[in-house]
Amino acid sequence: MTRESTPSRSSITRIVGASLVGTTIEWYDFFLYSAAAALVFNKLFFPNSDPLTGTLLAFGTYAAGFVARPVGGLVFGHFGDKLGRKRLLVLSLLMMGGATCAMGLLPTYASVGVAAPLLLTALRLLQGFALGGEWGGAVLIVSEHGSPQRRGFWASWPQAGAPGGNILATGVLAVLAAVQSDEAFLAWGWRVPFLLSGVLLVIGLWIRLSVAESPVFLEAAEQARRSSVVVRAPIAQVLRDYWREVLISMGARMGENTTYYVITAFILVYLTGPVGLPKSVGLNAVLIGSIVHFVTIPLWGALSDRWGRRPVIIAGAAGSGVWAFAFFGLLDTGSFFVIIAATAVGLVLHGAMYGPMAAYFSELFGTRVRYSGSSIGYQLASVVAGGLAPLIATALLQFFDSALPVALYVAATTALTVIAVVISRETRATEFGDVPDKPATKI
Repeated sequence: MTRESTPSRSSITRIVGASLVGTTIEWYDFFLYSAAAALVFNKLFFPNSDPLTGTLLAFGTYAAGFVARPVGGLVFGHFGDKLGRKRLLVLSLLMMGGATCAMGLLPTYASVGVAAPLLLTALRLLQGFALGGEWGGAVLIVSEHGSPQRRGFWASWPQAGAPGGNILATGVLAVLAAVQSDEAFLAWGWRVPFLLSGVLLVIGLWIRLSVAESPVFLEAAEQARRSSVVVRAPIAQVLRDYWREVLISMGARMGENTTYYVITAFILVYLTGPVGLPKSVGLNAVLIGSIVHFVTIPLWGALSDRWGRRPVIIAGAAGSGVWAFAFFGLLDTGSFFVIIAATAVGLVLHGAMYGPMAAYFSELFGTRVRYSGSSIGYQLASVVAGGLAPLIATALLQFFDSALPVALYVAATTALTVIAVVISRETRATEFGDVPDKPATKI
């Protein structure tokens, strides 16, 4: 592999912009479900349960989306490593947008009984499958266009699509909550943000179709063609030759993913339950915190270019573990401004883990298996971390009637992240040509 060429600033900016818009739309779809699971689905799709148990069941369907993400990572990673990044990015956006629009048209339990939660779960699985393939392609198409010296900064922008999507989802729900009565919101208002996804889908497709294929992938594919060498099953080579990198990726994700979903999803359960505040307080706190998060993620990515990926991620994990104990005490004050500050600080610390992660993971794997390798480590961790975090946090709160076990749970996962990153190698400014593609199979 030859050294990567440095693209013009206008070129990389266009690629980053297209990737960011696409990931923002897909995360909007995904996060919309998590907010609705805490506020709406427990009442409309699981109405025969007590409130906290209904929330647990709703978060169970929420977790189903995370179970599907590794499968999406495997499938999209396989074809992304063989066919290219761009095609799979378009397909993932179509699948995600279609599933989200369909959720807005679903009948409720009152109309069709048990078929309603079953249909909801099926669509959530489709969402998870699509998002499982989205992340790897979105960050790689930026990482493989950008220069190694600024890869952390440029690759962090698709990461900012997560808070960007959360801003959109929470903002739409907050506006609806402000202008509608609870009865109107439950009757029909909750459907509006899901149907809005159809408009966003058209915009996202138009932008994403303009992105050029990764030059690093094209060069690797041409070299493989000339040498008559092909990776028939990229995931098999990942598990055989890069299993250490997969485990490091999973460990690095544990604290990051758990922290994020406790702050952005479980907070709605905690504030509307034990603290006794209206849902608008939690929604606005997450909205404002996500704006701060969006701004700071690229800053952490840029710092990782200067200081290294490992120091920044370790600092974020350690800080998040400590902050978990202060977080719930600040929520208990019931003060709107204190709750906003607690949420914003938690998300800033989370950004130190999340911002450098795109470049960090992409630098661990060779080009011919990079989509599969980065996706599988990232998405497998999401099942046991983010997928279960609101569920575990809600169960701990229900069993112990205290937030302290939830804080201990968050701190334990951030400790796993610190350990995983400490034992890994530093990857800052790695030339992709310096990450060798290990022997593949002859055609």
